[in-house]
Amino acid sequence: MQAITPFLWFDAQAEEAATYYVSVFDDSAITGISRYPENTPGPAGSVMTVQFMLKGQEFTALNGGPEFDFTPAVSLYVHCKDQDEVDRYWDALLDGGRSQSCGWVTDRFGMTWQIVPDRLSELLADPDPGRANRAMQAMLKMDKIEIKTLEDAANAA
Repeated sequence: MQAITPFLWFDAQAEEAATYYVSVFDDSAITGISRYPENTPGPAGSVMTVQFMLKGQEFTALNGGPEFDFTPAVSLYVHCKDQDEVDRYWDALLDGGRSQSCGWVTDRFGMTWQIVPDRLSELLADPDPGRANRAMQAMLKMDKIEIKTLEDAANAA
């Protein structure tokens, strides 16, 4: 068991969200479901929590009611090895959601994700500040991050 597990509060769609998330990411699974007992805040027998793993990271989702919503102040950062991964995760999480700038997307459940190729970090850490700045300026104009566009910008003289 990991020392810290993200705990996600949903109104009533914890199981639907967890099922969706495990379908998006390889090496992922729902690992447990608990149900509300009698005389508790939720309807008896309805899903209370869903434990799931995404690529080895444990999460718990709660059906806690409408009191709280997600905000982009907390997001899930997805490291992508190449453009194919960026495209796959972006397209899946954007389905029913909305895009934001700089590789951020809010999914249909309100959770915000950062879909970022590892190449972006490499370019932003370039020892040549001009290359790093050109990559940053290109990234600031994007919603979904395009690696080739970043590289072309960094390489421009």
